Amino acid sequence: MRIAQVAPLLESVPPRLYGGTERVVSCLTEALVERGHEVTLFASGDSTTSANLTSFREQALRLDPAPQKSIVAAHLSMLQSIRQRADDFDVLHFHIDLLPFPIFETVAHKTVTTLHGRQDKQDLAQVYRRWPGYPLVSISDSQRKPMPWANWSETIHHGLPPGLCAPPSRPSCDYLAFLGRLSVEKRPDRAIEIARRIGMPLKIAAKVGDADQRYFHQTIAPMLEGAEVEFIGEIDDSQKSEFLGNAAALLFPIDWPEPFGLVMIEAMACGTPVVAWREGAVPEVVDDGVSGRVVSGMEEAVAAVAEVRAYDRRRIRDCFERRFDASHMVARYESLYLRLTEEQPILKKA
Repeated sequence: MRIAQVAPLLESVPPRLYGGTERVVSCLTEALVERGHEVTLFASGDSTTSANLTSFREQALRLDPAPQKSIVAAHLSMLQSIRQRADDFDVLHFHIDLLPFPIFETVAHKTVTTLHGRQDKQDLAQVYRRWPGYPLVSISDSQRKPMPWANWSETIHHGLPPGLCAPPSRPSCDYLAFLGRLSVEKRPDRAIEIARRIGMPLKIAAKVGDADQRYFHQTIAPMLEGAEVEFIGEIDDSQKSEFLGNAAALLFPIDWPEPFGLVMIEAMACGTPVVAWREGAVPEVVDDGVSGRVVSGMEEAVAAVAEVRAYDRRRIRDCFERRFDASHMVARYESLYLRLTEEQPILKKA
């Protein structure tokens, strides 16, 4: 099949540092090429891929040092160019939320839109009602709850290549880990409190975006003083196996309806158990009692850390391979593409 993968322009594909959506797009794109499909990746020019790369911007937006950038303008320019080439593809797979809807309305039947963000925001419902013809993919069943009536085609959990993150031969297991975005809904303050109560060191590898600077300086920075907490900052894929694999547990103490939580399966790939709050997709991702514990409060979380330290790390890795190896994700997308292609209307020539 001729497949277009349309990535956000915020990060490169794969991302240099933080960037869950772009990492998933990269995994999917590379696997589809390996399976023999003709894939074109629309992404920033600093992306790396074995597909045909078409870029409309030399550098991803977030790491571009230019002081003034328009996220909307960059994406609209890309989308208009893709629309002019729509007949070149059997399937157009969008990973940029709702931006394509007004532009691709007449070819909605040949598109797939994977929604990577939360769906409980005001005004989203009226957009899905206005453009009901777009086949949607949720990344968890939980993500669908605000709008169960939308045009959902599949729920397809994220997956990662088995070699991207791997367990170390002799993990030290002498600290707790927090990895991701340092923002109020991710609740790193809870992670610090858990580590303090247990008396274990905590290592935080996190992105501090522009919108999170105030939260970091006013709430988190004071909590680092005098605590056995090491703030590392952002790390890349080459550092994750060591960072996650040597942790006694990954703390995922979120306070929002997380659509998936890629870091949880990164930890599982390293054989590291996860202690996560019962929010959003967490109960779908964590096999409670096998790959970690799903908790509802601080006392449960503290107790869970002691429990998961005794878990079989080989069994956790097996759980990752059985459920979240990228091959499972890719096979389901490939099946969806085939189904949509078969259902496409036959256009009669004038």
